[in-house]
Amino acid sequence: MCGLAGFVDRGLLRDDPRRVLASMADAIRHRGPDDEGSWWSPEARVGLGFRRLSIQDLSPLGHQPMASASGRFVIAFNGEVYNFRDLRGGLEAKGHRFRGHSDTEVMLAAFEEWGVAGAVARFVGMFAFAVWDEREQELLLVRDRLGVKPLYYGIASRAGRAATSPRLEVAEGEALVFASELKAIRRFPGARLDLDRGAAALYARHGYVPGPWSIHSALRKLPPGHLLRWRRSTGGAALERYWSAKEVVERGLAEPFRGTEEEAIEALAARLDDAVRIRMIADVPLGAWLSGGIDSTAVAATMVRLSDQPVRTFTIGFRDFGFDEAPAAAAVARHLGTAHHEEYLRPEAALALVPELPRIWDEPFADSSQLPTLLVSIASRREVTVILSGDGGDEMFGGYERYRWTQAAWAALSRLPAPARRAAAGMLRAVPRGVLDRVLGPITRRLPARWATGAPGDRLHKLAERASVDDAWQLYRGLVSVASRPGELLVDANEPEHPLTDPQWVMEEGDLDLRMMQADVVTYLVDDILVKVDRATMSQSLEARNPLLDHRLVEFAFTLPLVMKIRGGVSKWALRQLAFRRVPRELLERPKMGFGVPVDRWMRGPLREWAESLLERRELESVGVFRPEAVERIWREHLEGRTSHAPQLWMVLMLQAWARCWSREG
Repeated sequence: MCGLAGFVDRGLLRDDPRRVLASMADAIRHRGPDDEGSWWSPEARVGLGFRRLSIQDLSPLGHQPMASASGRFVIAFNGEVYNFRDLRGGLEAKGHRFRGHSDTEVMLAAFEEWGVAGAVARFVGMFAFAVWDEREQELLLVRDRLGVKPLYYGIASRAGRAATSPRLEVAEGEALVFASELKAIRRFPGARLDLDRGAAALYARHGYVPGPWSIHSALRKLPPGHLLRWRRSTGGAALERYWSAKEVVERGLAEPFRGTEEEAIEALAARLDDAVRIRMIADVPLGAWLSGGIDSTAVAATMVRLSDQPVRTFTIGFRDFGFDEAPAAAAVARHLGTAHHEEYLRPEAALALVPELPRIWDEPFADSSQLPTLLVSIASRREVTVILSGDGGDEMFGGYERYRWTQAAWAALSRLPAPARRAAAGMLRAVPRGVLDRVLGPITRRLPARWATGAPGDRLHKLAERASVDDAWQLYRGLVSVASRPGELLVDANEPEHPLTDPQWVMEEGDLDLRMMQADVVTYLVDDILVKVDRATMSQSLEARNPLLDHRLVEFAFTLPLVMKIRGGVSKWALRQLAFRRVPRELLERPKMGFGVPVDRWMRGPLREWAESLLERRELESVGVFRPEAVERIWREHLEGRTSHAPQLWMVLMLQAWARCWSREG
């Protein structure tokens, strides 16, 4: 796990290119504190910079950028190719020889044997890499199938020209720049990184900047399952797709799993065992995050089955936050016999990190569970260098409550004419969230676990704000939005097309549950969940691995009929049955708690001074994204306790804090 940066200079750069590469790489040294390196081709004017977090082959033989045996390929690689040992055996049989035992060296031999595209099709792993092909005189940028590892790219130009997709022309006097994080690209001299107002509008709706956009108009995110090929002869670059989540789901519908339920669970168990096994290969200490939920328990229990020594597990407890998963995690850990690390943190510890969030996340990001994720990363890094997580289970097996809420809400709403829906929604919005919580909270707590919710007022207000939709898909799109009407807050509310509206990314018809799951795989998972985990862990030089996102397991999961995922209102049916075979049912059957923090209360209390400094009219006008009068209105309503605008306010604050941070630092 590492960080990479680089560029192709077409006459823009006036500085020493090696010094620029070193500076870009140094900006992301947290991703790789163990080693650094750079490579520069004076003839092609292509450079690669690198920071290394040593996981495989800790010797100098793992140093990057690394050249292939023939010298044709040079690579800077962030991530892991977990099946490198199997690939190495096959390549040795074809006559390839190796000096060390890193996956990077195996990748280069695979390029020599099958070409870059042919090799990537054989890789099982998470990766983002840049590779220069000396023979073909082309640079390839590649990102893994599910988008676990980040990669930004775009144009550096003194004219501040915007990047385009899927084709990218790099003119004379410009440069193609790329990196694992934006902070590295900010080190490239002469780059003008203007704010993309369309991306800001998308951020205001979703709380994250969805790919392929970035917050800067000159830069884009390389989409998952894609490579970008830049040819020196033409100066042009084009995207090529090698894997598609939409096609995987459609193929699963065309060729579904036809075995029995028992056979399905056995097949799932075999794939999970293999996904965990190959992710336990490391030359450094590793462990697992354990919340006591289905996903993390399935992963940790599998690690215990495959390990010949106690597995380290990590949980953060939050007594003062109104929820606490630590006791449930501890009970699971006792059953599994793990070396369990439990740390309770006071709100003050989380609050102290809030000013650091814009620097760590590098782009406006408003998922407040970033805080506990960062805290558990800090605690884990004291003991291990690699951590396994349960991310992906909700998207593959129908675990999110919003799937159930969308179905149930639309079943009720669709019975009413649109005018009646709007009138009912207006009356519901008039009741403060706190009042609804006090009235409905005792009732929901008596419901079965699958219907329980800790914040009924928030859910009902969110539903009311979206009740005027025309169909269930629009309702789902509203439920995954931070703000249902972001235009009311924005100076410029002109949103570009989101992948949720693009048929090349998202299914246009079919079962609603399946459509929602597939959409979450290509949007929310990539640009929220995985961004959250990558930045939190890598800020601490900790590598996170995600067995449930092994693409082979994902492909199998989408062949399973929906009844093996959502049954009788219970989600993750097949994964639950697997987990119940390894951990007693009574330890796992409890309401889903989430991983949030009470920013609602904090903004009225210990964060108020910080928030007000960012929400001052002159600050809002300086950044120029949000309308001061609209922000002042929701801030006033929030402080008075009439209603909670916590999600929208946190979204505004994170962008304002990001703008303040990077106007000072870069």
